[in-house]
Amino acid sequence: MAVSVATKTAWKLQEITAHSSNVSSLVLGKSSGRLLATGGDDCRVNIWSVNKPNCIMSLTGHTTPIESLQINTNEELIVAGSQSGSIRVWDLEAAKILRTLLGHKANICSLDFHPFGSFVASGSLDTNIKLWDVRRKGCVFRYKGHTQAVRCLRFSPDGKWLASAADDHSVKLWDLAAGKIMFEFTGHTGPVNVVEFHPNEYLLASGSSDRTVRFWDLEKFQVVSCIEEEATPVRCVLFNPDGCCLYSGFQDSLRVYGWEPERCFDVVLVNWGKVADLSICNNQLIGVSFAQSTVSSFVVDLSRVTKSGSVLHGLIRDDKPLVQPTPAGSSLRRIYDRPSTSCSKPQSRVKHNSESERRSPSSEDDRDEKESKAEIQNPEDYKEIFQPKNSISRTPPRNNEPFPAPPEDEPVTVKEAVKPSQAVDVQTPLPKPEHSDPIQRPPIASSTPITRTEPSVIPAARNEPIGLKASDFLPAVKNQSQTELVDEEAMSQIRKGHETMCVVLTSRHKNLDTVRAVWSTGDIKNSVDSAVAINDLSVVVDLLNIVNQKASLWKLDLCTIVLPQIEKLLQSKYESYVQTGCTSLKLILQRFLPLITDILAAPPSVGVDITREERLHKCKLCYKQLKNISNIVKNKSGLSGRHGSAFRELHLLMAVLE
Repeated sequence: MAVSVATKTAWKLQEITAHSSNVSSLVLGKSSGRLLATGGDDCRVNIWSVNKPNCIMSLTGHTTPIESLQINTNEELIVAGSQSGSIRVWDLEAAKILRTLLGHKANICSLDFHPFGSFVASGSLDTNIKLWDVRRKGCVFRYKGHTQAVRCLRFSPDGKWLASAADDHSVKLWDLAAGKIMFEFTGHTGPVNVVEFHPNEYLLASGSSDRTVRFWDLEKFQVVSCIEEEATPVRCVLFNPDGCCLYSGFQDSLRVYGWEPERCFDVVLVNWGKVADLSICNNQLIGVSFAQSTVSSFVVDLSRVTKSGSVLHGLIRDDKPLVQPTPAGSSLRRIYDRPSTSCSKPQSRVKHNSESERRSPSSEDDRDEKESKAEIQNPEDYKEIFQPKNSISRTPPRNNEPFPAPPEDEPVTVKEAVKPSQAVDVQTPLPKPEHSDPIQRPPIASSTPITRTEPSVIPAARNEPIGLKASDFLPAVKNQSQTELVDEEAMSQIRKGHETMCVVLTSRHKNLDTVRAVWSTGDIKNSVDSAVAINDLSVVVDLLNIVNQKASLWKLDLCTIVLPQIEKLLQSKYESYVQTGCTSLKLILQRFLPLITDILAAPPSVGVDITREERLHKCKLCYKQLKNISNIVKNKSGLSGRHGSAFRELHLLMAVLE
């Protein structure tokens, strides 16, 4: 008789080396949950089947790193946006380039396909949103309103609206037919990373770096609820297909939310790090994340996840029991009207912005498209997944069966998720594929074996201290039994380096106490002065992280002290230092650069004005320091990923200095 074995709620499915250089973006196909596309600094877009080790197809043509990707609803087309602002659309079934779309002046940060028509929306670091007609190769309309990079775009299920989320802390809703903004939702206090429409109701969800998830009513244009208790930024969100709950991806966890009233139904710990995209298939949630050149996929068994009810996991508002949520389908909110045929051109009543906005086919575009290729790396997988359109049943989902869950590591009494241990990470729960040899790399010619070298930039999120090895703190392994180790020897090994670490931490604690004593007097300038005088960048970073949270604390004389420190931070090898420097510089540029340029451009005053002379001196000093920093920013604006995006945004803000 078969014995029932307890299985895991969440587990790691696979880890692959997706590109020869760093991965910069990735996306899952939402229909099958089995199609994965990755974009890299090598300017390629690689297509994969989830849980298969080999790359199916490699798409070339872009000349700068891929910053954004999107797959259309029926998984036949893929669009990729690059660092230079160019957009390319490929037909996956025909394995060829379909269109090259040019018009944006900076990074493409977000893309989305229209659910019915042949339209693509793109959002950029240049703050513009553009709607493209893929068939006619032209820009149909440009939507202007955001003041910073547009991070996410989503078409409504009925195809009539477009929602946009941006770094300017706002969510905007656009009417495609009228070509204008319908409403701006404000309330987030940090960059908005994701936005998602409810599959049926007039409801919108948004997730932000301010660590909140907000739900918006699209009839009354007001906030329905806000979930605020999270510890890390919201990275991605996805409604359950029946609309009963919202899944939110955070650093190493999945949370399940309801919105009327706001509550957290369940929390599942998943060791996926910074998850980048989610998809649902066969009552399983697939999550994917990337770090450097590797991409990892994870599975959460939704049959073991609480999706409704009044029992909270993590979110407790008071001792009163919550009202049972309204069952799906019985909501009083309006339902989307979906057209039975493909939608008509959504911009029929809108005049084109200008001749330059609509690009007609040109010899330059044709040349671009000839240079773009779709290299089929794995013909068998290609034929299996991208069958001809006249086929009766398309795959996936012919072999689209649920991924088998691995057994629990040990008996448990509560719902178990993937523990953050190396053993779980290395072990894949599925039977080994036919190619069980060590070659589990995509067949890219320029791929090289991974070499463990010291990183040029030390990441902010890391699992072990830099420069310390655990083996240094453990007793040396002898051939004899380790039980012979004397207590004194073990203690001396454990204490090795302990006193040095204590001295370092004591010194830092003393420095922070010094700054804190000045801070308590209420003199911000002297506090920063004392931190700079200590000559320890870690203390400066700690102080700036606090000052950055309240823009009203900043004054012009503070800028003169901080700017030389920012110059050092931007060149630091520590990612957290660079991030703090970028945040402070952005704040200074937004608040003080217009003032500095106006004062420097103003004619000299008549008579003696001591206050004005002091202000002019400070402005000249700041201007000189900003000019020095602008060279560093310009050099680093070619970096990839969010790090590079921050420098490119700063470069745009500093354009007035050139």
